[in-house]
Amino acid sequence: MNDSQLLSFYKSMLRIRRVEEVLADRYAEQEMRCPMHLCIGQEAIAVGVCAVLNNRDKVFSNHRAHGHYLAKGGDLDAMVAELYGKSTGCAGGRGGSMHLIDLQVGFMGATPIVGGTVPLSVGSAWADQLLDNDQVTVVFFGDGCFEEGVMHESLNFAALHQLPVIFVCENNDFSVYTHRNERQPDRPIYKIAEAHGLSAAVMDGNSVLEVFSHAVEAVKRVRSGGGGQFLEMRTYRWREHCGPDYDDHLNYRPAEEIEQGLNDCPVSKFKSELINNGVCDDTMLSKIQEKIDAEIDQAFKYAKNSPKPTVEDASKHIYF
Repeated sequence: MNDSQLLSFYKSMLRIRRVEEVLADRYAEQEMRCPMHLCIGQEAIAVGVCAVLNNRDKVFSNHRAHGHYLAKGGDLDAMVAELYGKSTGCAGGRGGSMHLIDLQVGFMGATPIVGGTVPLSVGSAWADQLLDNDQVTVVFFGDGCFEEGVMHESLNFAALHQLPVIFVCENNDFSVYTHRNERQPDRPIYKIAEAHGLSAAVMDGNSVLEVFSHAVEAVKRVRSGGGGQFLEMRTYRWREHCGPDYDDHLNYRPAEEIEQGLNDCPVSKFKSELINNGVCDDTMLSKIQEKIDAEIDQAFKYAKNSPKPTVEDASKHIYF
């Protein structure tokens, strides 16, 4: 990869990180009233996977959708406006944080129901297979989905029909406050997908280059008729399950684990790699952040100045 491509990965990850940090800071203003699940610490997965996709490929997401939406090319102004419940939001102000959508860039939607978009993605892939249109569908979900029956039904159906779908499991080990070892037997998640008949792999979800490399191979296999692919991404959620704050005082995660998770930051690790390899320097990276922060500031101004939905608009944005 050339320097420009490497820098684009860093810009995308930093952009998601800064958007989430500003959202966390401004949430206390009580103007964004929708529940919000931040993806701070998990940015490399969205960026590494979506970098392989084209505009026509489809992405489905879950309650922690901001990073996926932005990485797929979603409009930042429209996303922030949606969080403020404004009519200029990507879902007309009706959905909020957990119901983002942008069909123009192939972001098919997000829902907060655990596993809710998994069967939708399989249906999308099946339709594309019947239409023979060479499109790929990607669905992002968490490790908690493996406690839902629809997850296994969808894996089975995708394997049976060799569908053009890539399942991306963002495994951060927690379902709200409960660790995976209290919810599931001691078994590798990707092995479950493999047992269903899918090509499956596990990787460091905090390394954007490792994520990208596996995503490239998965997309190649799908486009060549290799059927469904499964990628388990090991990562770490920094903040509380739902909301802008840290919840370390609840003591559901050991201090050593939290420290290790924060030290494994995908953004700072990649930044160090770029500097050490002579791709950029601190001055260049500072300018990149200044530009991103200016874009984010403008997005919040746009959202706050946008009109609220009216009664006359009530019948709009119901069906897309």
